[in-house]
Amino acid sequence: MPILEQITKDMTAAMKAKDELRLSTLRMIKSAIKNREIDKRQPLTDPEVMQVLATQIKQREDAVTQFQQGGRQELADKERKEITIINAYLPQALSAGEVEATVRAAIQETGASSAKDMGTVMKASMAKFQAANQRVDGKLVSETVKRLLG
Repeated sequence: MPILEQITKDMTAAMKAKDELRLSTLRMIKSAIKNREIDKRQPLTDPEVMQVLATQIKQREDAVTQFQQGGRQELADKERKEITIINAYLPQALSAGEVEATVRAAIQETGASSAKDMGTVMKASMAKFQAANQRVDGKLVSETVKRLLG
């Protein structure tokens, strides 16, 4: 079942269960997806929906940091709960070892030998992750590429 269909189905279940936090989170997600579809002028594929969800998670992680710095723990906790809800629609993120293996393969394929080739390796690595529908943190990939090429 496509992710967007699952979100819509879960929204209905949340309405029936009167789960306000889940319902509001799913509405925000659906709205973000709809906005991206409007920008693109066509329906999103599952990998594109996953990108939108990953962006939503990043925004909430930033909000958690800001709320904690501002002494607003109750809002930070709410954002964490929203992150948990969104994470349920994404595949499990890859471990550092799995990322390193893919980056090593990309380095071999591209023939990269120095830090100057970082962009090429990043592009090849991210393409591999996206082609396999794998969820990965770009920052982790970047750090791994720097370490292996440096």
